[in-house]
Amino acid sequence: MADKYTAEEVEEIKDRILTALESVIDPELGIDIINLGLVYEISFEDNGYTEIKMTLTTMGCPLADILTDQIHDALKEVPEVTESEVKLVWYPAWTVDKMSRYARIALGIR
Repeated sequence: MADKYTAEEVEEIKDRILTALESVIDPELGIDIINLGLVYEISFEDNGYTEIKMTLTTMGCPLADILTDQIHDALKEVPEVTESEVKLVWYPAWTVDKMSRYARIALGIR
């Protein structure tokens, strides 16, 4: 069976997924999960199944469910995504080094 999307189309869809995820704001820090460096991997399959591998700033983070719900809501903005799953991973461990320059400036971290 031929692929439903070309490699270029998959990359474009993943870019739109990334953009959608930029609307998911960590309520404690006020910065989106992309700039915080919490999203490690985005997988998109031809059938629309999308998997987001991400971490949290701390293992016992009470916001995990809130962020997961916000991610599912954000992915509804990408029509090609028919099903989504968020997988929390703890390796590699998150550090402030994973934050974008924008996030560091916004939080006053050098």
